[in-house]
Amino acid sequence: MPTIRDLVAAIRQRDGVDAAVILGRDGLLIDSQNVADLAPEEVAAHVPAIISAADEFGAAARRGTLTTAVLEHPHGLAIVSVLSDDAVLLVLVQATANIGQLLFELRRNREHIASLV
Repeated sequence: MPTIRDLVAAIRQRDGVDAAVILGRDGLLIDSQNVADLAPEEVAAHVPAIISAADEFGAAARRGTLTTAVLEHPHGLAIVSVLSDDAVLLVLVQATANIGQLLFELRRNREHIASLV
């Protein structure tokens, strides 16, 4: 059976992926693989605030809690995928990356991925 480390490695090896980070809902790093100039602990610490704001928005808009968010920035995208009450997957991709297949696979395999954490 694959481990969380195997999952992180598989995502990181995808074309255009700069980082794959598994973190707790509290922002503490569980595992990561990333480019050398990225501090995964620093990035992970900001994710809970994103989830909290998105959950509040979801409640106000009657859409429910956050499942996946895609944040687009000038130098790349961040995909925040809530796996469970305890774990979150953050994937940082280059601005030119095609994320369609990645988003589809994350959505389709969310429960399986969550079972690894």
